[in-house]
Amino acid sequence: MIDTVIFDMDGLLIDSEPLWGQAMREVFASVGVELSMELASHTTGLRTAEVVDYWHNYFKWKGKSTEQVTNEIIDSVTEKIIKRGKPMKGLEYILDFFEKRKFKMGLASSSPLRLIDAATTHFGIKNRFLAISSAEFESHGKPHPAVYLACAKALDSNALDCIAFEDSVTGMTAAKAARMKVVAVPEGHNRHNKRYALADVTLNSLKDFNDDILGKL
Repeated sequence: MIDTVIFDMDGLLIDSEPLWGQAMREVFASVGVELSMELASHTTGLRTAEVVDYWHNYFKWKGKSTEQVTNEIIDSVTEKIIKRGKPMKGLEYILDFFEKRKFKMGLASSSPLRLIDAATTHFGIKNRFLAISSAEFESHGKPHPAVYLACAKALDSNALDCIAFEDSVTGMTAAKAARMKVVAVPEGHNRHNKRYALADVTLNSLKDFNDDILGKL
C-alpha cells in the first residue's frame, strides 16, 4: 500500500533552477566559459560536481580546479536562494496534503546536503521531512535510483509503496528506476518534452494533485 512520498527539491519545491543557472553562468564565466541557458539545460538534475566535470571535459578551461569551481557554484547558489529564492506554487499545499493523510515524507535531492539544509531551513520546511537524502553521498547521482532508494530505506519504506515528485527528466528517470510511482511537475519551458510520458502522472502545478489522482496511483 502506498504510504510514502518523496520529493525532489530544486525546481519542484523551491524555485531555484534559475538561480542555479545564474550561479553556474557567473562562475563558469570566471574561467572563460560562456554557458547559455540551452547548454545548462543538458545537465539539469545532475550533481554539481558531475555538472562541472561534464563542462570541464567539454571546454577544457585552465586556472581553477573542478573542485574550486564546484564549491564556488554551491556557495553562490546557497546565497542566492537565501536572498532571492521563492517557494514553488503549491509547496505548503502538497506538504499539508500528505501530512494530513499520515504519509511518511522524505526529500531526495541531487544538491549537496549543506545547500539542502540551508534552503529547507530558510523556507521553514526542514522538519516536515522524516528523512532527507543527498545524492552527494551515493555512488551515483540521478538518473541512477540510488538517492531515492536511500531515502526510502531511511523512511523504512518499500520503494514500491512510494510516490516520487519530480520536475526534471533526469529525476523522473531515477525514481522510475527505483520502481516508484512518479508525479512529474515539469518546468514550463520543458512541459512538452515527450520523455515525461514515462511518469505516471504529469501536472502543471503541485496544487493540481488531489485525492482522485492519489487513488489512481
